[in-house]
Amino acid sequence: MSTWHAPERAIVADFLQAFRFGQSSCRTYRWILRSFEDVARRHPALDRRMLEAWLKEMVTRWRLPTLLNQVCIVDRFLDYLLEMGLIANNPVAELRRRHNVKQNKPIWRALASPTPDEAVARLHRPAPFDSVLGGFMRDHVALMRSRGYQYEAQAHRLLRFDWFLQAHPELAGEPLETMLTHWAAAKPTRNHAAECQKLGRILTKARYRLDPSIPPKRFNPRPQREVARQHRRPHIFSPADIRRMLDVARSYPSPHAPLRPFSLYTMVLLAYCSGLRRGELARLDLGDVDLQSATITVRETKFYKTRILPLSDSVMAELRAYLDARRRAGAPQDPQSGLFWQDHFNDRYAPVVVSTMITNVMRRAGFKPPSGRTGPRVHDLRHSMVVNRVLQWYRSGINPQDRLRFLSTYMGHRDINSTLVYITVTQDLLQEASERFRAVGAPCLTTEALS
Repeated sequence: MSTWHAPERAIVADFLQAFRFGQSSCRTYRWILRSFEDVARRHPALDRRMLEAWLKEMVTRWRLPTLLNQVCIVDRFLDYLLEMGLIANNPVAELRRRHNVKQNKPIWRALASPTPDEAVARLHRPAPFDSVLGGFMRDHVALMRSRGYQYEAQAHRLLRFDWFLQAHPELAGEPLETMLTHWAAAKPTRNHAAECQKLGRILTKARYRLDPSIPPKRFNPRPQREVARQHRRPHIFSPADIRRMLDVARSYPSPHAPLRPFSLYTMVLLAYCSGLRRGELARLDLGDVDLQSATITVRETKFYKTRILPLSDSVMAELRAYLDARRRAGAPQDPQSGLFWQDHFNDRYAPVVVSTMITNVMRRAGFKPPSGRTGPRVHDLRHSMVVNRVLQWYRSGINPQDRLRFLSTYMGHRDINSTLVYITVTQDLLQEASERFRAVGAPCLTTEALS
C-alpha cells in the first residue's frame, strides 16, 4: 500500500479545496482521484505499473479520448503530492525526462496502449545537442540569446538537424556542406528545402564567426521564394464579420462556466480592436487594465517589448462590463491574476485554449469549416485590424504613410517593415488608394503640370 493515503481520503479533499475548483468540476475530479487512490492502495508504490493498472481499469468505463482529456487532473494531483512531500517522485515526470518528451499527454497515451513498453519506447527522443555538432550549435544559441534575441525558431531548427545527425553517425567525419546535403535529401518537400537553406545560412555564419577564413556560403533563394508563393494569404474580416463573431461569442454555449461567453467576447474584441496576439491575450493580468487612463499594458512579449495601448471609449465600456462580470463570478482580484480567468482550474486561460475557443467562434460564425486547418486563423484578426485601420484613414482623408510609424509602435513591431507585411491589398483598399491617387496624384500628370 502506498504511504500517502489517509483512511478518510483527506489528501484528495485537501487537494480539491486548495485549488478551489467549481462545484460541477469538483464532483468529477473527486470521482477520478478516488478511483486513482483505490488502485494505488493495491500497489506497493506509486510507479509506472500502478499508472498502467489504473488506466486499464478506467478504459473499461470511459472512451480513451475522453479519459486522456481528464488525466490532467491526475497530473496536477501528482505534482501536489510531490510538493507536499507525500511521494518521492512523479512517475510521469520521470518518464518525460528519461525519454525527452515535452508534454505529459503522450506519456499517458502510451501507458494506456495495449503494448505500453513498445509505445513508451517509440516516444524516446535523443538528448538535445548531443551530436558531433551539438556543442557548436548549443554555444551559438547561447551566444545569440545573450545578445537579446529570443532565438526560438532558429533553436528548434538547429535541434531538428542535431537529431538527424544523431540518427546518422556515419556523417560525423564529413564536412558541414555534406551534412547539409544529406539533411536536404531527407525530405523531398519544398518547405524542408527552404528550412535547409535557412539552417545553412545560420551554421555558415556561426562558423564564420569562429573562423573568418571560411566565408559564408551563398545559398539558392529559389526554395524560399517557392514556399512564399504558396503561403496562405490572411483572411481580412470586415467590421460586419467582426460584429457577427462578437454575437456568436456572447451566445457561446457554456452551461457549466457562465463567465466563458463574456470572456470569449472580450478576447475577440481585444484581438481585433487592439491587434493582440493570442499569447498576449493569455498573459494579460488584471493589473494591466488601467480604467482611469483607458489603457492596457502588454508586457514583455515578442522582441521583449512592453507597450501601453490606449483603447477607445466603446472598448473600455465593454471591458468594464467584463470586469464587473468577472468579479461577480468570484474570480480573484489580485492584480497578478489572469485577466481572462476560468473557474474550471481557477487559473488563466492558456494560449492554446484561447486559440481553440476563438477558432470555435469562427466555425460557429461560418467563417471556417467544421474541422480541419483550412480557413481563417486567429492571427488573421490582427491582420484585419491593420487593413481596416488603413482603410479608415483613407476614408477620413488621412495619409496612411504619416501614421504607419504610430501603428507599428501600437502593434509592437520592431520597425515599419514588419507592419507592412500586415497590409493585405483588398479590393476596398485598392479602390480607396486609387481614389486618393485620382484626387491628389493624377493632376500632377497633366500637360499643364508637366510644362
